[in-house]
Amino acid sequence: MVTMFLVIAFKCILTFSIAFFVSKGPPLAKNLYVAACEPDCGKSLVVLGLMQLVSSRVERPGFFRPIIRSGDRPDNDTELVLSRFSLDQSYETSFGVTSDEAISLTRERGVAELLKQILQKFKAIESKSDFVLCEGTDYTGITSSFEFDLNARIANELGTPVLNLISGHGKSTLKIRQTAEATRSALREQGCTIAATIANRVSAEAAPSMRDRFQADWTFEDPIFLVTEEPSLHAPTVAAVAKELNATPLRNSEGDSNRDILCVSVAAMQLPHFLDRVREGKLVIVPGDRSDILLGCLATVASENYPMIAGILLTGGIMPDDSVIRLIEGFRRPLIPIYLVTTDTYETVRNVMAVDSVISADNERKIQIALGVFESCIESKVLIDRIDVARSIAVTPDMFEYELIEQAKRERMRIVLPEGNDERVLRAAEILVRRGVAEIILLGAPDLIRNTIASLGLGLEQVEIIDPCDNPYLNEFSERYYQLRKHKGVTMERARDTIQELSFFGTMMVQQGIADGMVSGADHTTAQTIRPALQIIRTRPGCSIVSSVFLMCLKDRVLVYGDCAVNPNPEPQQLADIAISSAETAQAFGVEPIVAMLSYSTGLSGTGEDVETVKRATEIVRHLRPDLRVDGPIQYDAAVDPSVARTKMPDSDVAGRATVFIFPDLNTGNNTYKAVQRSAGAVAIGPILQGLNRPINDLSRGCTVTDIVNTVAITAIQAQQVETLK
Repeated sequence: MVTMFLVIAFKCILTFSIAFFVSKGPPLAKNLYVAACEPDCGKSLVVLGLMQLVSSRVERPGFFRPIIRSGDRPDNDTELVLSRFSLDQSYETSFGVTSDEAISLTRERGVAELLKQILQKFKAIESKSDFVLCEGTDYTGITSSFEFDLNARIANELGTPVLNLISGHGKSTLKIRQTAEATRSALREQGCTIAATIANRVSAEAAPSMRDRFQADWTFEDPIFLVTEEPSLHAPTVAAVAKELNATPLRNSEGDSNRDILCVSVAAMQLPHFLDRVREGKLVIVPGDRSDILLGCLATVASENYPMIAGILLTGGIMPDDSVIRLIEGFRRPLIPIYLVTTDTYETVRNVMAVDSVISADNERKIQIALGVFESCIESKVLIDRIDVARSIAVTPDMFEYELIEQAKRERMRIVLPEGNDERVLRAAEILVRRGVAEIILLGAPDLIRNTIASLGLGLEQVEIIDPCDNPYLNEFSERYYQLRKHKGVTMERARDTIQELSFFGTMMVQQGIADGMVSGADHTTAQTIRPALQIIRTRPGCSIVSSVFLMCLKDRVLVYGDCAVNPNPEPQQLADIAISSAETAQAFGVEPIVAMLSYSTGLSGTGEDVETVKRATEIVRHLRPDLRVDGPIQYDAAVDPSVARTKMPDSDVAGRATVFIFPDLNTGNNTYKAVQRSAGAVAIGPILQGLNRPINDLSRGCTVTDIVNTVAITAIQAQQVETLK
């Protein structure tokens, strides 16, 4: 049916006059069409990377698919993009037609009507977007030449330049070149404007030499990029298999269902022979009554002598005996995921092999791996210039978080994470390493950390792990801490005990220059993070106090709030130091510092001890930093709203324009940032500690993996600033 539709469409296309095509011209600044020329191009990775790139530059990105597959399940890439980038469009408005609708329209009213309907829905998205990324069709059960021509025609109809996407999987340099030139030529013959060509899934081993060849020989104005193959992106997860097979989790079993399946095995032999065939990432398919294999698999999880399998599928709808279930429930956690299916073993294997790997919206690990691969292989400035995306004046949370990552990547710093066995920390560490944000050092018992890494299926083989209780630095660090604290009565023995605590050891690594910064707090209190920093790192010259800020990412801008996490009731000198530190932090992260010293009174309208504190602090800031734009006391509305500012402080160059807000006390600051975060939907990044000689940052114990990634990026940027000042 689908093939018939495309044959009809292709014939109709050929009968149209050439004048019907959109004429050639320079790429528009509003859109781009990703057109794959064959199956298995890894289109999801490219779309994800492009959306990340675009959303870092425009305030209102949009996404559109002309034709999606028919069926009960939503289109995966559409759901992925809408969820990941929080686009202001619904799923139903994000595509033109389903394949069934396309067949019906073409048969009844011709291809022109199909293109018209696609164009109408595209224009609705385009009208409210600064840039629209279009993703072409999927090449599933369709003659490639027909689908290629159809994508070219749709791109012309929408007026979009084309990104020519080809597969480099298993291809030589010559074959990739031939494919790239042939598809590029075919698109040009169809009247398309080509923005660039991407060869995806290129062998990682061959890619460097291929790039050298293309750099020397590629003569076209539009560039070509080679994106390397990442095997884990083409491996389905246990969760995906379970969903496709409608599998049921074994009672009370637990494990990371997002583990990648690297191979599949049917366990039909006796346990000793099966154990010889255990491999990393293997999905074991076994009848439900083979308790010996089931328990043997679980035993390998606890053994250092065996690789970590991905999961177990019990076939035939057979539940293990109650005694076996009871034994399983007594195993130490985490286990590997165990599912039951009703199909027999042969049918189960066939069903598993039919499951495709996708980058789904709920698999943050695959998303981050895909972004890391894309960013490492694409020259973003070259590509952005080709598609001519003008940077927005507004700064959205997506833009700001992207810039954090990019700024941290410019000079990779060494960041120590003391809570090395925390699952969130390990997942964040993998993202940071994959995306090249920082070099990571984990603290803790190496065997325990490695076992946790293996159980989570993470790729952290190259990350350094240091045991604070057994390492070459212990004597040096103990002596250094003793010298710093002996005036407080600390003995050498106590110094040695103290320095073996995770936060103290990590802080000393930063002090001694072995690490450039530290991030802690996922499993420790703020006091446990700050106390070692005050004792070892200490405040920088000229700053009387350690304080904090939150970077508040609103819908269209980033504001800086300080101090919202550390100091309850700062005195005027301390408040002034907080303001100066906050202005410097703002500048380090690309926010122009315009400082508002907040109070319940604006200008000379009020009196009282609290108002006087803010007045005095403002005077101190002006004296110490005459270059800063600062005003106070000022109320929040006058600081942020130009119309209120004109009434309350018409002569102020801060009122109505403030970007840095200094709260008079912790009670006000902490409540305000949380109110704005919850009521305005702001993304609050922090707390970011400031005033220390070297960067140490604190996490909330309820932090997410994303929070950890952002905080490490911030710490790396702070470390870069320290290096610059040396």
